[in-house]
Amino acid sequence: MVRKSALLLAVALFVSGSRASAQEPNKLALLIPLLYGPNGLKVDSLAKLPDGSTHSAHFNSAFQAEFTQFNVALASQIAAVPLPTPASGFTYTFDSSLGVFQRSTQSFGPILTERAETIGKGKLTFGVTYQHFGFDSIEGLGLGDIPAVFTHDDAQLGGGRSDLVTTNNAIDASVDQTVAFLSYGLASRLDLSVAVPLVAADLAVRSDAQIQRIGTASSPATHYYDDGLGDFGTTQTYRDSGHASGIGDVIVRLKGTPVHNESVALALGIDWRFPTGDEENLLGLGAYGVKPFAVLSFSQGKVAPHLNVAYLWNGKSVLAGDVVNGTKEDLPDQVQYAVGADVGVSKRLTLAFDFLGTYVMKSPRLVREVFTAANGQPFPQIGFVTESYNMASGAAGLKFNPVGRLLVDVNVLFKLDDAGLRDKVTPLFGIEYAF
Repeated sequence: MVRKSALLLAVALFVSGSRASAQEPNKLALLIPLLYGPNGLKVDSLAKLPDGSTHSAHFNSAFQAEFTQFNVALASQIAAVPLPTPASGFTYTFDSSLGVFQRSTQSFGPILTERAETIGKGKLTFGVTYQHFGFDSIEGLGLGDIPAVFTHDDAQLGGGRSDLVTTNNAIDASVDQTVAFLSYGLASRLDLSVAVPLVAADLAVRSDAQIQRIGTASSPATHYYDDGLGDFGTTQTYRDSGHASGIGDVIVRLKGTPVHNESVALALGIDWRFPTGDEENLLGLGAYGVKPFAVLSFSQGKVAPHLNVAYLWNGKSVLAGDVVNGTKEDLPDQVQYAVGADVGVSKRLTLAFDFLGTYVMKSPRLVREVFTAANGQPFPQIGFVTESYNMASGAAGLKFNPVGRLLVDVNVLFKLDDAGLRDKVTPLFGIEYAF
């Protein structure tokens, strides 16, 4: 038995243009909300108010206030990540006439989805898989080019309050997930499984800001960035980044097969997700989850089609609320479904193919918009809506039995649409062993 100890690291670096200074490392979920500091985006100003005080130049945008919903998108994606099936590739049925257990299928089963067969009473299987998610788009918009417009506080037509700050933002997000799972046959048709993910998350944010002097073209001192040379600059760059690793959300599964014959098997089960991962470092969801599911499998010689349907109920988490103030809201629930087939090419090789769908219910989504300034000049920006949507992915892989009861798993998950926060291609490597 392999023992793994949880490792939790948090490293962050904050640089703010020419005025970079040392900061306490932020939790990953706080990088976007606090990108411009605790008081939001500010620029320098020499303008005087009627009472003689210096003008305070604060600019506001949905990017910082609402783009914290990136955390919701990432949390929803983590919740939708298809964990490798904890069921063993070796399944057995008891032959009462011979008094021994025999292999029930030639196929070693699917990789990211589930089949109805159980592993057999007293049987034990252990496995480890690794997946790398390099997220590159959100709602079809590249993470390296996200525009956002900041308006002046108490924005007004004419004068300094019609000025804008336009930003071009880049987000680099990746998650490495190693899952150790253990399954045990409580009875001939009842399995208990535990999956323990170890997660490493990396997040970096960059925002290139530029002052648009819509109402102060002749008064550069009204709004400016100190360029370090004594001039009234118009640009500034903000950066923040961090890394965290540790245990993710542990999942416990109970699966039973009430119907099983030579050609058809039906399984019913339930997953319990425990918030053991640090949600503020994007290692977990920070909410309990319950997922009842049903599996229908067919045996057609070497080909074994299967159908999976599940409903994922999620509890409250700060990732869906206000992570800065610790306010929790409900994470979006999901309907998950999959259809596919595994093909026993030979006694040692199985090919697996799946279509996987996730219907995310009432979740924040990013949309493209155009902001029109007071002078009629258009600027691209992002906005947000709350609605349900569907995500579709495909998967193809193989299971190879090099020796004994050892299996080697190789799989590729690929997106079929642009909905949500996505990775074009996600590789998987794993091993499993049946005792």
